[in-house]
Amino acid sequence: MGEPFIGSEMLREGRLTPYALRSRYRAILPDVYLPTGTEPTAITRAKAVWLWTRRQGVVAGQSAAALHDARWVDARRPAEVQWDNRHAPRGVTVWSDAVADDEIESVGSVRVSTPARTALDLARRYPLGPAVAAIDALARATRLKIADVELLAERYKGHRGMRRARTALGLVDVGAESPQETRIRLLMIRNGFPRPETQIPVYDECGVLIAELDMGWRDTMIAIDYEGDHHRRTRREFNKGIRRHDAVTELGWHDIRVTSADTDGGIVGRVAEAFRHRA
Repeated sequence: MGEPFIGSEMLREGRLTPYALRSRYRAILPDVYLPTGTEPTAITRAKAVWLWTRRQGVVAGQSAAALHDARWVDARRPAEVQWDNRHAPRGVTVWSDAVADDEIESVGSVRVSTPARTALDLARRYPLGPAVAAIDALARATRLKIADVELLAERYKGHRGMRRARTALGLVDVGAESPQETRIRLLMIRNGFPRPETQIPVYDECGVLIAELDMGWRDTMIAIDYEGDHHRRTRREFNKGIRRHDAVTELGWHDIRVTSADTDGGIVGRVAEAFRHRA
């Protein structure tokens, strides 16, 4: 029983005794339990919040994104749900917006907002950077079309946060493979650089694909590659990254490698210097 469940239902059906419920399980929400020692994931929290609504709510926001298989959803964040009960316990954020029937679907047995409605909620309720990063990941995990979200925004024209939503939606890029890549892309745009293209394929003189650059500008052959911790975890990955960098550099690309240790100012300065050099 690794999935969340409603404790009172298990007692009523005779599937657990009160002692077993107290000793082997812990409540992560009122009357919603997990086995003791089980660490909740974003998906677990999403299912739990739906059970907390007695299966009446609609899982929304980042919780909906998790159920749609989006990556990078923080399991420590409160679960988000559309419901008409605003007295939420700790660990739950309740929104009481109108949700049309065509904005709801089922993931397993759980009622959840569609990818388009999920993206709209993220765009209008989250700060710009986190909203774009979350929608980037959602778009990558689903067949989300931003045009569908924009049509949905027209349905709620005049509602709070719609201007912010349109700004966020205009910055979404399914090519982003991590929140850090989204952050760096937005950093470039915010500092006046042309909007970078993502996932640029690079071929050698024989037409063999040798790399996909995280983002960059083909006309100036300037690229930015974010090197996450996984790139340095093993000697093999580390050496692979060096060979990749050398290969694209030999083909004329100015490949700027960025890590979590780089400051925003440092990244902007290096990109600006590359543009000056190419000019």
